[in-house]
Amino acid sequence: MAIQFPVERFAGIRTPFYYYDTNILHQTLDAINTEIKKHNNYFVHYAVKANANLKVLKVINEAGFGIDCVSGGEIEQVLKAGFPANKIVFAGVGKSDWEIELGIDKGIFCFNVESIPELEVINEIAASKGKVATVCFRINPNVGAHTHANITTGLAENKFGIDMQDMEKVIRSAQSMKNVQFKGLHFHIGSQILEMDDFIALAHRINDLQDQLEAADIHIEIVNVGGGLGVDYKNPQGNPIPNFKDYFAVYDKYLKLRPGQTIHFELGRAMVAQCGALITKVLYVKENAIKKFAIVDAGFTDLIRPALYDAHHKIVNLNSNEDGEIYDVVGPICESSDVFDKDIALPKTHRGDFLALLSAGAYGEIMASGYNCRRLPEGYTSDELE
Repeated sequence: MAIQFPVERFAGIRTPFYYYDTNILHQTLDAINTEIKKHNNYFVHYAVKANANLKVLKVINEAGFGIDCVSGGEIEQVLKAGFPANKIVFAGVGKSDWEIELGIDKGIFCFNVESIPELEVINEIAASKGKVATVCFRINPNVGAHTHANITTGLAENKFGIDMQDMEKVIRSAQSMKNVQFKGLHFHIGSQILEMDDFIALAHRINDLQDQLEAADIHIEIVNVGGGLGVDYKNPQGNPIPNFKDYFAVYDKYLKLRPGQTIHFELGRAMVAQCGALITKVLYVKENAIKKFAIVDAGFTDLIRPALYDAHHKIVNLNSNEDGEIYDVVGPICESSDVFDKDIALPKTHRGDFLALLSAGAYGEIMASGYNCRRLPEGYTSDELE
């Protein structure tokens, strides 16, 4: 089922805004649950950095998933949405003291630790509270991913994680501390990955690291492989559900879990991207000697991915069925990079037409800014507009 747009309901809503089709969201979450229920030791934590809309979060919570947070603000938001603290993992290379205190006070499931200095601070803060914090170590596996350079995170040159050669030393440090409990390893190699070979390479690297740890008589309970599964931005209407079957099958086949171990996943984009669209209204159609522009009221303040990553979002006209013409779809921001797409075919477009930028449920609303003193876009679900 492709995303459905109740265009007749859009007339009274201030544009631009985000629209979330909860039917697509439910189908996506059901597809994940179908796969992970084949295994009694698979756990999925939704990476809330992709979309923290409270209404979307509540649907994900009702489907039984855990949460992956990267800030104290995200922890506060997911608790507000009803997620239990003991399903929260907290990652991030620069956790501040108040965020660590919040995680300890709330009793989150685990801190994914990225450096020895961070480990020492967590131990110190936990000691001051008379508590023990559960930790996993994010290891930088030096595994490349076939994706945009700005969203590759698993190479040695990236800021994330602990170097593999330091892994045993860091674990020994944790085992000597009284107020942290070491549980396992965490990995994440990047985002918008569509080639399963990247995940196979990660599984092999984890197997090697586990062999190394066992040789040192170190045994772990948790293997967290992160997320990274991509979505089809080119044909979202024809392929709205990501390839969860092959994704989970990779780890089932190639990752050698030890008895009693659990495997944790941190999917974000794959869970929410295809249920969301940015709805914008055409302000003007402008022509010059070589171009025809559809100037819309959304800008990169509302959806920054095209300007930031050269990302592609399929654009559809929700009003016109006339013969097609070629347009650059551009926004009102006073920057030359405020362009959503160039030289694309759309039905003949008029002032007042609604355009939908598809596959915008991830890293859309959450990354909006107030540059040019613009208002942040609102988000609405299909349930609200019935």
